[in-house]
Amino acid sequence: MRRMRGMVVAGLLCGLTLGSMAVESLSPRVAYATPEQRVDLNAASADELAALPGIGPAKAKAILEHRAKQPFASPEELMQVQGIGAKLYEQLRDHVTVGAAKVSGKPAN
Repeated sequence: MRRMRGMVVAGLLCGLTLGSMAVESLSPRVAYATPEQRVDLNAASADELAALPGIGPAKAKAILEHRAKQPFASPEELMQVQGIGAKLYEQLRDHVTVGAAKVSGKPAN
């Protein structure tokens, strides 16, 4: 009886271990931009923006809408976008940059 109980416990432990490994392999792995690969706020797509830490599709859309009205002159202007405050900006500042604003596919003068 003890041997049987030991086998059941061992089987359950193996099952739990394998199950947790399977869940980890299914969880999304977000590849955030590194400081060496900063995202240009004036040129990034919605998908590139959504990959930033703390930014999802809704905030990416808000960034694009803000950029359409007024291109970013500095990364700090990101805090002018609704839903992005100082705390979130601190998480983002090493991941973003601001390049020349483009108008009709040409650099702005």
